[in-house]
Amino acid sequence: MIKSGFVGILGKPNAGKSTLLNWLLGEKIALVSPKANASRKRVNAIVMHNDNQIILLDTPGLHEKEKLLNKFMLKEALKALSDSDLVLFLADVKDNLDGYKWFLELNKKNIPHIVVLTKTDLVNKEEVEKRIKEYKNLGKALDVIAISAVSGEGKEELLDTIVKYLPEHPYYYDPEIISTENIKDIYKELIREALFEKLGDELPYETDIIIDKIEEYDSLDKIYATIIVERTSPKGMIIGKKGKKIKEIGIYARKLLEEFSSKKIYLELFVKVVPHWSKNKKILKEIGYEFKD
Repeated sequence: MIKSGFVGILGKPNAGKSTLLNWLLGEKIALVSPKANASRKRVNAIVMHNDNQIILLDTPGLHEKEKLLNKFMLKEALKALSDSDLVLFLADVKDNLDGYKWFLELNKKNIPHIVVLTKTDLVNKEEVEKRIKEYKNLGKALDVIAISAVSGEGKEELLDTIVKYLPEHPYYYDPEIISTENIKDIYKELIREALFEKLGDELPYETDIIIDKIEEYDSLDKIYATIIVERTSPKGMIIGKKGKKIKEIGIYARKLLEEFSSKKIYLELFVKVVPHWSKNKKILKEIGYEFKD
């Protein structure tokens, strides 16, 4: 009998949620960055494993900050939790159990979950085994699995374990589809990744992308996008002296976009100051962050 179900990926910022999704999928559709809370919206990916369908719901990191944008991100994560048949709680192997205990408090419906310890290539085997035991001793998880996207360790074990706990159900989606996200949202995330890659910690948190227009052809996509910031100084930093920095960002973004689309990409980037956009519910809705009162 075929199994099919929704699997939420939750955890603290920088636990490796988007990296895990891309790793299991074998395609990059979720933003990967060392900057905390880089992911802002849920990303759905569909992984086929031994003729079973795993629908992964990537989410922003769990946090308690009060900014309006952060509240949206927490709501996204909690919605994924409530929509899931199974949850993967990701924890950096070096972290303590505080984040996991908070997750258990948030999981009011007691959605079954698996603890996934990430970045295990950075510690020795004894440390990994010690941390697995700590999580198992709490007795709340169906299983605790250690993985490393760098070394490839744990991938098959994790996929097998996910399928083990999924319900018997026909496919929700065509098995040829890898994501329910529209191309506009994926392109937006890849451009944001280029921004993080080229500016790192210099990039203000209140920076985002608006895809103004996409023109699709057989072997070429033309993308026009605006980078929005809240102040003039970040605008200058993103553009750089004589436009050098935005040119670097554009070159790297085109590389990511072409790797994903298997097409040539023409990309035009603009930068615009939109004061206090991250605190304005109307503007947040206009650029894709839907709040449901």
